[in-house]
Amino acid sequence: MNKEEKEQIVSDLRKRVERSKAIVLTGYRGLNVEQVNALRHRLREEKLSYHVVKNTLIKIAARGTPLEKLNDYFEGPTAIVVSYGDPIPLAKVLTEFVKTLPSLEIKAGVIEGRMATPEGVKALASMPSREALIGQVLGEIQTPGGQLGAALLSLPQQILYVLQARADQLSKSEVPETASANAGS
Repeated sequence: MNKEEKEQIVSDLRKRVERSKAIVLTGYRGLNVEQVNALRHRLREEKLSYHVVKNTLIKIAARGTPLEKLNDYFEGPTAIVVSYGDPIPLAKVLTEFVKTLPSLEIKAGVIEGRMATPEGVKALASMPSREALIGQVLGEIQTPGGQLGAALLSLPQQILYVLQARADQLSKSEVPETASANAGS
């Protein structure tokens, strides 16, 4: 690989790193081509990318970015998984594959600017997706609003019941007076 090719690779990696919301470093020693392709395919389904990288080139690309925190983990065969959106699917897919392919290693990651240990990535996998969390929050917000709306809607009905009861009460009290007046004539 000549110098210009290396510079192009570093430039491409740097763009990926800068745009990413999460990057997880993996060790793939012991995986065969079929297993790596299955992992790539599954990651692609979640709109994630998987790149085998040269450690020296990714270190250069990581300079001045949050990924630089992981320089100590760029040893041995390294691949990066990049997410440009919600990092939870990334964590879920990797955790799922680690269970079936023990030779796949989660080394470390940077998730939304913060360093994540392998345990942190696995913990992230147990969280519901961003959409599910938003749905839960909106549901919690809607519940009191729905109760308030129901209370406000029932208020005019309750006022009508009170007025009707008063009208019935008045009409019952008028009947005996009229009846007694007719009886006295």
